[in-house]
Amino acid sequence: MNITAFEYEDSIIVVDCGLAFPEDDMYGIDLCIPDITYLKDNIDRVKGFFITHGHEDHIGALPYVLREINVPIYATKLTIGIIDHKLGEHNMLNKVKRKVVKYGQHINLGCFRVEFIKTNHSIQDAAALAIYSPAGTVVHTGDFKVDYTPVYGDAIDLQRFGEIGKKGVLALMCDSTNAERPGFTMTERKVGKTFESIFSDHTHQRIIVATFASNVDRVQQIINTAYKFGRKVVVEGRSMVNIISIASELGYLNIPDNTLIEVDQLKNYPDEKTVLITTGSQGEPLAALSRMANGIHRKVKIQPNDLIVFSSNPIPGNEKAVSKIINDLYRQSAEVIFQDTHVSGHACQEEIKLIYSLLHPKYAIPVHGEFKHRKAQAGVAAELGMDKEHILMISSGDVLEIDEDGAEVVGKVPAGSVFVDGLGVGDVGNIVMRDRQHLAEDGIIIVVLTLQGGSGQLLAGPDIVSRGFVYVRGSESLMDEAQHLLNEHVTDLTDRGITDWGKIKTEIKDSLGEFVWKKTKRRPMIIPIIMEV
Repeated sequence: MNITAFEYEDSIIVVDCGLAFPEDDMYGIDLCIPDITYLKDNIDRVKGFFITHGHEDHIGALPYVLREINVPIYATKLTIGIIDHKLGEHNMLNKVKRKVVKYGQHINLGCFRVEFIKTNHSIQDAAALAIYSPAGTVVHTGDFKVDYTPVYGDAIDLQRFGEIGKKGVLALMCDSTNAERPGFTMTERKVGKTFESIFSDHTHQRIIVATFASNVDRVQQIINTAYKFGRKVVVEGRSMVNIISIASELGYLNIPDNTLIEVDQLKNYPDEKTVLITTGSQGEPLAALSRMANGIHRKVKIQPNDLIVFSSNPIPGNEKAVSKIINDLYRQSAEVIFQDTHVSGHACQEEIKLIYSLLHPKYAIPVHGEFKHRKAQAGVAAELGMDKEHILMISSGDVLEIDEDGAEVVGKVPAGSVFVDGLGVGDVGNIVMRDRQHLAEDGIIIVVLTLQGGSGQLLAGPDIVSRGFVYVRGSESLMDEAQHLLNEHVTDLTDRGITDWGKIKTEIKDSLGEFVWKKTKRRPMIIPIIMEV
């Protein structure tokens, strides 16, 4: 997730406000959003959010953050359109001020002036930001690539980068995602040629294409190719339908008449005359393609003659999920293509060098990527002759104080993830997550006993209830032994006149925990419950 605060005197502006998806061991967590404690503590000085483009890792947290910091949002037309849909889902459209910004337009907020600069990315209307302040000019590239032949709109405005560079740039915050890759990122149009080749070679098969919902240019090329080969197009997957609807309404997607059909109409056309564009290219378990591969999609069944095209590369961490989907599709005798059907939306080394050469920044601050990616960009900057002392590898939460006289990290602010679980935001912390991991790994044993009030005499129990520990019917001897151990132990405690509940609970947990460990080498969560009558 991406969020950066810029501060000068009594003014704070924020660039991007993204979310992250939970790791495998974050049980029950739906989303991770940034910790905005510092912004809340300084809410009177926060002037607005500037958004570089409409991907979830740059806009996804806005509905949650704006509940607590309701300031204006500034972004380009398509980005605002996607944000509007997201705010509408949270019933916040009438509560938040949004302003559509054109390329080249300047926004003055407090001590800052912010200019939007045209860039290319895997979603249209991406922008870099030139942030002017009395301390100097900082350029934030956002996510970008240099595409001289984009599917829609103009190429990146390299001329404007050069003009800004001539005036002097204090610091460059540049996208590092592909900084390990030499050369240039291929143009998006290359994928269009690959699609034409695939469609011409598979004229007697139904084609299903899985890609990122937000890649409007990719969707446009699939639609163009389908139209050229006389195929009807079905869009499947909630996020895909939403993005295509927004993009077509705003004029970023050109769909020929009578090309799109509803999924219910598939049965009215021969398979070889249809194309499905679907979500699920990353193996998401609830996405449309996953449900098709598992045979649980209500309206689309994979058939032996189907061709499935993965027009994406697995995001690091998703490889297993994607591989599982591919295997499931192969089991249903479908044909799968997952090579040469995707190009990245991020700049490789030569494009990064080009931006550095145009801007000539005094300081380099590699951003957006894992540490190894940012380290690779630091190497590119050093290769271009930048002073290594001026290449700043900062971490989340670092407070970087920078001007013409120097740059140094002068402190830390709270940073990290706030968990969203259902309707709860931030109510699940590390202790709860540790309990969930414990339960997932070893299960739980609950011991229930009833004591007489005053005397502390045992009236009922102890009874054992377990979940996720062992299958009780298959482990009756183990549970009988545990029951016998507890009976003896509780009887001993009452004989010794111990009536303190805390002491009894501790004794039960210790004795049962030791017994279970010896027998199973497991450490389930043990919760004694004492009732008094």
